[in-house]
Amino acid sequence: MLKKLFMILAIMIVMPVFSFEIHHYNAPDLYKKINPAIVSVDTHLHDGVSCGTGCIINSDGTILTSAHILEDGTDIIVTMSNGEDYKAEIIKKIGENKDIAVLKIKVPYELKTVKLGDSAKIKVGDSVFAIGNPFGFNGTLTKGIISRIDYSANRIQTDAAINPGSSGGPLLNTQGEIIGINQAIYNPDNNISNIGIGFATPVNLVKEYLQE
Repeated sequence: MLKKLFMILAIMIVMPVFSFEIHHYNAPDLYKKINPAIVSVDTHLHDGVSCGTGCIINSDGTILTSAHILEDGTDIIVTMSNGEDYKAEIIKKIGENKDIAVLKIKVPYELKTVKLGDSAKIKVGDSVFAIGNPFGFNGTLTKGIISRIDYSANRIQTDAAINPGSSGGPLLNTQGEIIGINQAIYNPDNNISNIGIGFATPVNLVKEYLQE
C-alpha cells in the first residue's frame, strides 16, 4: 500500500501543469496581430464612392462589413493591409438595424483572420479597441471602453473613436476577438466627426446570420 502511495505521488510530481489563463494583448501587440486581417471596402456609386472597413473572418476570403456602405453600388473593391486590391462579391446583406454584409474575395494565398468572440460576456467598463479606415486613414487603431449596452436595440455603445470610414470594422476585446461590428456614431448636431458616442452591432447577432 505504501509503495503504491509513493508511486502516485511520483506521478503527480512529474505531471506537467497546464495553464488555461486567457491572454490579453496590449495595444501594440493587438494591432500587430489583427491589422493584417483588416481591409478597406470601397463601393463605386453613380455619384461617388462609399468607403468603409471590413474584417477577414475566414482564410478563404470571407469578409464581414456593414451593409450601409455598400448601398446600391456595383463594383466593390477590397484593399488589403499590404495595398493589394481585389474585387469582392456580396454573399449576403442584411439591412435595417442589423446592418451586416458578408463579402467574398479570391486571393491566391491564405489570409490572416480575426476571431469572432462572445458579446454575451461583455460588460460596461470593459476595455475595447477599434481598427478601421476613418476618412481614408487606413489601419487606424483607437482605444476606449464599453460605455453602455442597449440590449433592446442590439447595440454596443463605446467611446473608442469611430468616424466615417470606420463602419464595418471590428470592435475588439483585449483578447483580440471581435465583439461587435462598428456601425454608426451619434450625430445630434449633424457633425460627422466623433464626439465619443459610437455604436457597434453585437457579434453574437452576426453569428446567428452566419449560421443561417
